[in-house]
Amino acid sequence: MQYSETPIAIVGLGYVGLPLAVEFGVKRKVIGFDTNEARITDLKKGLDNTLETTNQELKDAIYLNYTNNLEDIKDCKIFIVTVPTPIDKNKKPDLSPLKDASAAIGSILKNGDLVIYESTVYPGATEEVCVPILEKVSGLSFNKDFYCGYSPERINPGDKEHRITNIKKVTSGSTPEIAIKVDELYQEIITAGTHKASSIKVAEAAKVIENTQRDVNIALINELAIIFNKLNIDTESVLEAASTKWNFLPFRPGLVGGHCIGVDPYYLTHKALEVGYNPEIILAGRTINDNMSFFIADQVTKLMSKKDISINGSNILMMGLAFKENCPDIRNTKVADLIEELNNFNCSVDVYDPWVNKLEAMHEYDIDLINTPLKGKYDAIVIAVAHDRFKDYSPNEIKDFGKDNHVIYDVKYLLSADHVDGRL
Repeated sequence: MQYSETPIAIVGLGYVGLPLAVEFGVKRKVIGFDTNEARITDLKKGLDNTLETTNQELKDAIYLNYTNNLEDIKDCKIFIVTVPTPIDKNKKPDLSPLKDASAAIGSILKNGDLVIYESTVYPGATEEVCVPILEKVSGLSFNKDFYCGYSPERINPGDKEHRITNIKKVTSGSTPEIAIKVDELYQEIITAGTHKASSIKVAEAAKVIENTQRDVNIALINELAIIFNKLNIDTESVLEAASTKWNFLPFRPGLVGGHCIGVDPYYLTHKALEVGYNPEIILAGRTINDNMSFFIADQVTKLMSKKDISINGSNILMMGLAFKENCPDIRNTKVADLIEELNNFNCSVDVYDPWVNKLEAMHEYDIDLINTPLKGKYDAIVIAVAHDRFKDYSPNEIKDFGKDNHVIYDVKYLLSADHVDGRL
């Protein structure tokens, strides 16, 4: 079978699936499938609320169609799964979207079909969790009647420089022959080239450690920021000085949220614990990063107290809700934890983020975004996300949002030290 000549079904049209579908849709027949009917309706109108693709890019994908009807993809021979893999309230992997997608594909799976997973998982999940579901539902045999591949996504939400086509792609397959087929498939669209891993497990492990490494490095800098705060040393000044050494890694402190860095390490630690190893450094890093919102809230309220500003009943402006700059993605945003902690101090928090969809903020976090901050209203201003829109404000314009006596706390080093009362 020439997989490169067969129609593809992309299962899941979020931040990962849609850009992939669009790139393939320029070159070959693609059917994008998502269970979210509203999402399909928007895409048929040429609207992408994730802002990962432009209207023109959607138009250019002339061979791409959208559906929420499973029957519409039953004749496809290649299925690429790009559903989310979140964690639950206990920080355990939630594989239910992946299991549901596997069961759905299993119900229409045919002899010779290929199922490729892109969702981030722990090493072994594809063959230990997904394949048994495919076999059970379809009645077919793995590596005899159907095959699997794994090619981890490397989407960076909001990044217009590093796009799917110019980021090197790791590929793998369940047999040596299938590995070649999977690699050749992605070579159709990936101009940066591919790296064919020796096995599916190797590809899974490579993905999960990419973000784990970043998480641990940021945790170290966050811990240093806490220490320097207690020593009354400006963290940014220290990092600037240290960065003059050629091999110093330029990480910065902050809130670590999102669907990757704040989630992926828990997939690896889950598997490590399952095989009897306690991953101390990874879990310690996760604890530090997860607790940064509490540290920042404590810093803000202490600064308010020093200025004799009553914390109880105070008005606070939170600038930013998205988990990172210049994108509308609020999945697992730690700004929400910071807001909740300030609410626990009985503060009234106005949240301003021109990137984020108001309905989504209300649905996900019960946060009613304001349209614009009011001048002279706030006892404290917290710059939580470094959107370019916020960089357009002068220090005085941000200061004007505060009362005569107020505090400015800068999480993202948007302003210089002499324009803020505190920063990480």
